[in-house]
Amino acid sequence: MQYRKFGNTGVSISALGFGCMRLPEVEENGTFHVDYEKSNEMLRRAAELGVNYFDTAYFYCHADSEVAVGKALKPIRDKVYISTKCPMENVHSREDYRRLLEDSLRKLDTDYIDFYHFWAINKKVFDEKIMGLSLIDEALKAKAEGKIRHISFSFHDDPSVIQYILEKAPEMETMLVQYNMLDRKNEEMIAFAASRGVGVVAMGPVGGGRLAAPTALGEKIANNASLSTYELAFRFVLGNPNISCALSGMQTLSMVEQNVAVAEQSGNLTKEDFDNMTKALEDLHKFSELYCTGCGYCQPCPKGINIPRIFADYTYYNVYGLSETAKKDFSAYENGTEDQAPGATSKDCVNCGYCERKCPQHLSIRSELKRVEEVLRSL
Repeated sequence: MQYRKFGNTGVSISALGFGCMRLPEVEENGTFHVDYEKSNEMLRRAAELGVNYFDTAYFYCHADSEVAVGKALKPIRDKVYISTKCPMENVHSREDYRRLLEDSLRKLDTDYIDFYHFWAINKKVFDEKIMGLSLIDEALKAKAEGKIRHISFSFHDDPSVIQYILEKAPEMETMLVQYNMLDRKNEEMIAFAASRGVGVVAMGPVGGGRLAAPTALGEKIANNASLSTYELAFRFVLGNPNISCALSGMQTLSMVEQNVAVAEQSGNLTKEDFDNMTKALEDLHKFSELYCTGCGYCQPCPKGINIPRIFADYTYYNVYGLSETAKKDFSAYENGTEDQAPGATSKDCVNCGYCERKCPQHLSIRSELKRVEEVLRSL
């Protein structure tokens, strides 16, 4: 296993982290809980293979993940690092932070948490809760008492907010952000964080499973036709020198062993290898006949058409060869899901031309939308 310096925390963590949000579960009398026998085997096997960073959260696995992680890792607690998260939606007062921390300590059956995250924050949560309720002071107090070792946050907002957070709260020591070949929007801020000594863990290295599908990307990007898209995805993330760890949600023992093997190989890339992969990705996208950068300047559409998402689905198909991913995502957008109403498409367009006037790439968006939607429906 490869180990990497984790910012200025003074510790080194495994290049592969175990994301404990998808542990196997069982149902008893309508209630779900983690299958402790299976999860014990998976978590301990990961540790045997060198994984030392285990990431859980207050509500993972029907709020049972922390219990499962605590049970499995208790015999080797001093050899591993546990990361968990404070659910900010449950924080309404300064006292709530301590209450939720104590709950997690109890569920994990441990005296301390190595990396305690403000969970899934954005600028609003940061301003109103973390700063507004003086939660940094609470975190520093818990750290002084030895209940947490490091102050962390996970992030879901515009990348520029990362700089805002780190400048306003320099006490933040590590962060967890989305990053993969298909979603590089945080790349610049990942470099900024690393330059300030903040340790960075990447979540979603295989794009939520989108990069698990077989494609010809190995040949296109790494000049290696035998390289699976899955391996390429890990290689890309771990090839970034500003990333300490790629976090993978693992569900089976075989997945643990496969991911460890892939991560061990992925950690050997040179900076030149990573730069070449990055350039190849940019060239693939650039020379697509529909070069939408996803800048979002065409938004908001007066009729609510999510133009960047539709064009992104086409890019999955046309550039990366991810036909099934493109088909499923566009279908979910167009037809809706249990959690999402159907989205507006070109049939709703009123030809106002707002999008084309704003597009820095000068795309013929209205005609392209119709063409792209037909392609996606035919997949």
